[in-house]
Amino acid sequence: MTNIIVAFSKPEDGKNIKSILVRNGFQVVAVCTSGGQALSAADCLNGGIVVSGYRFEDMMYDELRQCLPGDFDMLLISSPARWGGQCPDRVICLPMPLKVHDLLNTLEMMVQAQERIRRRRRSRPKERSREEQDIITEAKTLLMERNNMTESEAHRYIQKCSMDSGTNLVETAQMVISLIHV
Repeated sequence: MTNIIVAFSKPEDGKNIKSILVRNGFQVVAVCTSGGQALSAADCLNGGIVVSGYRFEDMMYDELRQCLPGDFDMLLISSPARWGGQCPDRVICLPMPLKVHDLLNTLEMMVQAQERIRRRRRSRPKERSREEQDIITEAKTLLMERNNMTESEAHRYIQKCSMDSGTNLVETAQMVISLIHV
């Protein structure tokens, strides 16, 4: 579930937006009345969306946007005259007066976009450190010398053992090394 921070200078505006979002299944983790509060809330989270007004006592929305961690998106709710009818970079804008249907659809679209990005990051293969790569290479070399395997056969052997035992490739390579050196 995506974390949502609601930030408006007027507390009643924040509470109203939160109530709309919670009733429609969104998880609102904080309601803030200043940019500083929103930044503090964002620092404790691992990404999300800030639904924001245009101005706070301590900063404007664009300053808040610049200070937010990179894994946060911003939804600005404001009069089009304030943002010149053209949304700033990395901000999605909704005009006032706000239609609940537009708010929910836009937020849902933003949540889905964040989920796609998270899935893409998770599906990327994890890069191994030089040390881990050296362990795998050493295990393959030992298997090639001891069992007359080719490099690809040794690699497949370590992979299969890894899958069969439920351990990762590096742990399996360490086991192969320790077994051969015994």
